[in-house]
Amino acid sequence: MNYTILVIDDESQMRELIRMILEDADYSVLEASDGIQALTVLKEHTVDLCIVDVMMPYMDGFTFAEQVKRTSSVPLIFLSARGEEWDKVQGLKIGGDDYIVKPFLPSELIARIEAVLRRTYRHTPDPTILQAGPLTINEDSYTAQLAGKPLNLTLKEFGLLLLLVKNKGRAYSREQLLELVWGDDHQSSERTIDTHVKTLRLKLGDAGKMIETVWGIGYKLEEAE
Repeated sequence: MNYTILVIDDESQMRELIRMILEDADYSVLEASDGIQALTVLKEHTVDLCIVDVMMPYMDGFTFAEQVKRTSSVPLIFLSARGEEWDKVQGLKIGGDDYIVKPFLPSELIARIEAVLRRTYRHTPDPTILQAGPLTINEDSYTAQLAGKPLNLTLKEFGLLLLLVKNKGRAYSREQLLELVWGDDHQSSERTIDTHVKTLRLKLGDAGKMIETVWGIGYKLEEAE
């Protein structure tokens, strides 16, 4: 993902230096020379992170941060030549995600930016969705739908169906299905598999034909054409 970073600093040379560092690291860069101008930029562009100088004319970095945090959750990294503990604490208290003291190494700046972006934009992996004919299974949420309508399955029914759908065309013996779905539940017998398959077929209606009996072996699932 290509992130856009807004650099806010009243010193043009500092903005240019940071721009070069960020563009070398494949970030897109916007600039503002003070907090007031930065607020305008935020209204007109999508920004993923702000690097904010603390000491600026018209509107300093802390005042800018206070205004931004009223309506936005964009992360902020403060830059300042002042490294006093009070400044760092104040910056973090008003919503800053990090505080870097000038001068700084380019590698330090990039590392801090990457850390803040990771914390802020943790990507939730897409759910594992499986399809077989009119059947849709969400492996992560343990839910199944038939032609868009929810299926009311027990945990073992879901586990049995999931295994067959994930391995379409593969025949499993009743003993294998017991081991893979029931695990250490020794009270179950191979007849349990037949009972669950029968119930699954009933719940799937016409789609139940996808669960085929393999004579002398067990069961498999073949996707309906």
